[in-house]
Amino acid sequence: MSDLLNLDHVRAAHDRIRDSIVATPTLYSQTLSKLTGANIYLKFENLQFTAAYKERGALNAILLLSEEQRNRGVIAASAGNHAQGLSYHGTRLGIPVTIVMPVPTPTVKVMQTESVGGKVVLFGETFDDAYKHARQLEAEQGLTFVHPFDDPNVAAGQGTVALEMLESIPSLDMLVVPIGGGGLLSGMGTAARALKPDIGLIGVQAELYPSMYALLNNLEMPCEGDTLAEGIAVKIPGAFTSEVIRELVDEIVLVNEAELETAVSLLLQIEKTVAEGAGAAGLAAVMAYPEKFAGKNVGVVLCGGNIDTRLLANVLLRDLARSGRLARLRLTLQDRPGALYKVMRLFNEHNVNIIEIYHQRIFTTLPAKGLITDIECEARDANQLQGLVDGLNVAGYKVERVELNK
Repeated sequence: MSDLLNLDHVRAAHDRIRDSIVATPTLYSQTLSKLTGANIYLKFENLQFTAAYKERGALNAILLLSEEQRNRGVIAASAGNHAQGLSYHGTRLGIPVTIVMPVPTPTVKVMQTESVGGKVVLFGETFDDAYKHARQLEAEQGLTFVHPFDDPNVAAGQGTVALEMLESIPSLDMLVVPIGGGGLLSGMGTAARALKPDIGLIGVQAELYPSMYALLNNLEMPCEGDTLAEGIAVKIPGAFTSEVIRELVDEIVLVNEAELETAVSLLLQIEKTVAEGAGAAGLAAVMAYPEKFAGKNVGVVLCGGNIDTRLLANVLLRDLARSGRLARLRLTLQDRPGALYKVMRLFNEHNVNIIEIYHQRIFTTLPAKGLITDIECEARDANQLQGLVDGLNVAGYKVERVELNK
């Protein structure tokens, strides 16, 4: 693979793109280090103009095009960060950019891509449909296809993230890198191994989409489901990138949805930075497998920050629920005057704030004089909430917590 991707390629890419991208900071996180038992250094790629590292590889690839290829234009299939990165830099350089997206792509992603200059073509129901159509348009119109990950020039651009991290923090012992198709880890791993042969390289995938994990471990595993980390939800990893990663990576670990949600929430609360699910996967891995990282200087790439605001709000509220700050308590009451008032007095005594109350009299299995009341409430912490539950039980109420999936 050295003929296609090596340290010289990554360095050349950095020289090529460095004046047109943000040299994002790599900063030590005191609080996350204390939480995880490792020395955590965060690379803030969510501070790129399009809020993701994908700009690096896209820009490197288009800067290597011939004049004729630039004039004809480029095309890609993507509903995510690659679409925005390619559209932004292509338009900036006067190169026509066409992006093929599946028809069900959220309108906000279409608008974001168009806002930075891309021409969006909606086709098919799935990414595979969009990909096939993009390759068809490539042939029909003489365009150049820029792959989101399975391209040595794209991977070399992504590898510049590692150059900057090791230049800033030469003492890094490990890099934790999210994997979708593998472009980021193949590029970063190539550069990091050449600069520091003993550095640890850990890849991270969402448990619902363990495509590279399964490939390298010779396993058959399903890749399906609605993951928070849609940026790394790739069913088939790159052919080129998988071979590079096979030679470089020490281990690939999987993280579940609750771990991804917690990582997104912590980054906002502690670092005051917005990371999408894929962008927080590295931190999720460090928190899920603390024994692998304890005491080490760990570089974590926050590879993107493009998350829907409503989804982010849901993630934050769900994390408050998991931590015991928010809860929904289900009580069985008798349908008589003053029943709810007596319950409210107990909430007041324990200083727990009530957010919403839901009464259910009809659709229950209780007798006609019974009712179910769901009360959403906010406590200072899990101990205060448990004190309320204990108080309700002592008063003779049957209390059930409506739990989130762990």
